[in-house]
Amino acid sequence: MDIRNIIKKSIETEKASALKANDNKYTFVVIKDANKFQIKQAIEFLFKVKVESVHTSNYKGKRKRVGANSGYKSDWKKAVVKLAKNYKIQTVEDL
Repeated sequence: MDIRNIIKKSIETEKASALKANDNKYTFVVIKDANKFQIKQAIEFLFKVKVESVHTSNYKGKRKRVGANSGYKSDWKKAVVKLAKNYKIQTVEDL
């Protein structure tokens, strides 16, 4: 597993923005097979920061319907990463 492919995208919601502003925590969608240690390594490698802790959650895909067809969205995994003091990740929102 390549360390650069572990992080899929960042999550920018109101709750994620509040975590970022108050607790220096950043939220990402990661691949389902990744464990906390791999996520920590990927964040530190990609963003050149020091990670304090990683919390993960698994989500089941919701049922969706388009016209007469129905199916399920993909299952996904979320990681909330707390950075050490004085470290930040530059996002588009911050520019």
